Amino acid sequence: VESGNSTLALAVFSAVLGSLQYGYSLGVINAPQKVIEQHYGRSLGVLPEEPLLLSENGTGTEKQEVHPSVVMYWSLSVSIFSIGGVVSSFLVGFIGDLRGRVKGMLMVNVLAVVAGLLMVMAKMWKPHVMVIAGRCVMGFYCGLSSGLVPMYIGEIAPMAYRGALGTLHQLAIVTGILLSQVLGLEFLLGNDYYWPLLLGLSGAPAVLQSLLLPLCPESPRYLYIKRGMVEEAKKSLRHLKGEYDPSADLEEMRREKEEVEKEAQVSIAILVRSSLYRQQLFVALMMHLSQQLSGINAIFYYSTAIFERAGVTQPVYATIGVGVINTAFTMVSVALVDRAGRRTLTLIGLGGMCICAVAMTVGLVYLSVYSWMSYVSMLAIFLFVCFFEIGPGPIPWFIVAELFSQGPRPAAIALAGCTNWTSNFIIGMTFPYIEALCGSYVFTLFAVLLFGFTVFTYLRVPETKGKTFEEIAAVFKKGRKQTPGTKKTGTETGTGTSTELEQLKSDSHA
Repeated sequence: VESGNSTLALAVFSAVLGSLQYGYSLGVINAPQKVIEQHYGRSLGVLPEEPLLLSENGTGTEKQEVHPSVVMYWSLSVSIFSIGGVVSSFLVGFIGDLRGRVKGMLMVNVLAVVAGLLMVMAKMWKPHVMVIAGRCVMGFYCGLSSGLVPMYIGEIAPMAYRGALGTLHQLAIVTGILLSQVLGLEFLLGNDYYWPLLLGLSGAPAVLQSLLLPLCPESPRYLYIKRGMVEEAKKSLRHLKGEYDPSADLEEMRREKEEVEKEAQVSIAILVRSSLYRQQLFVALMMHLSQQLSGINAIFYYSTAIFERAGVTQPVYATIGVGVINTAFTMVSVALVDRAGRRTLTLIGLGGMCICAVAMTVGLVYLSVYSWMSYVSMLAIFLFVCFFEIGPGPIPWFIVAELFSQGPRPAAIALAGCTNWTSNFIIGMTFPYIEALCGSYVFTLFAVLLFGFTVFTYLRVPETKGKTFEEIAAVFKKGRKQTPGTKKTGTETGTGTSTELEQLKSDSHA
């Protein structure tokens, strides 16, 4: 079993390098904002050519208004990343099935390397064009990897660790964000000379991943269920689990294959129109919306600016503090998610974030009256991030897989991914304008949204921990008329436990 465990560990580690890259690309744009804006300004001819020396001691440039065209190109640099993600999130199922999960992840690495090279060479031509092109290609890569990574990990994860290993995708994302924040410090890479390297490094994990992936076994579920390669699936299972008798696992996959053949593959168009899956789909999309519209990305994209407003003298270090807390609390979620349950953690997270958003607003509004209010808004930001990582951060990524059976699952994951990326884009693009409009009250907007999402979760989101797919489906059927031919299972203990195991395992096909 030891050898099996080490192969499983290697496979999971290699896969989450893709998520690390996603996190790095999300966070990297935050710290060097001022430096890059100056390069944009010079390239666009709206700033003088010589580097502004005044910026060193914080007088002069800080107070200057940023030219509107620079603001536009900057917002686009931040948000074009999500446009790439929106487009490619629809291709996840296609790429994953084309040559398998492992080869799929290998194929898309080409995109990450190209994106990294475009950004490294940003100074050689028009920086705004090079950065926007690089971020767009990188977004396209991240849209694919943010679907392929959870899909592969889900398929190779032993049932008992499904939630924990599913949460590792999010842990790698926040580690990437933290890494980008540390490297973005001015004395490291976040300066006038090295910022293209800082952005370009987002392609580095792809190189390491390309070396490791060929050593990883292909997903046994893909081999057996999609390709019907029984012997290869057996080999893959032995790689992942060590020497053992795989017949029980193979039998379970055989039953799942039969189910798949009975249940038609549901396309995105059918899924959207069908009343059969409407409630599950509504819950899945709302979970992803709650993740993005909670305001968390406003904090990740613009935290340095927010801390400056809150009167912090070294805002960059405060931002790194957020990254550290972020990573620590994702580890808490990894430990809790299979014990406390998905719904409970999501409710605690959303409710806590709502309170923090109110506190943050109070802190920013009364900052000019009481200087100690800066501590209130900082504490609120830190707690906001903690609550996010306990539930609303990691859970939407894998709960979609638990809400849908085999047929509609790929389409549901694509739609949920698209919703996630689209709302991410909208926040990235509009937050600077909303902030300019609402000033200190900007987080009241998020507080209202969070309150709505908390109520929705309480009323409509079922607990999926330890439930069979039939039990989850039954929760949604209560609201509808019982369709003929559906039978309730899982209530009789004899058949219940065996189908439960089989159903829970089949979830990992996501």
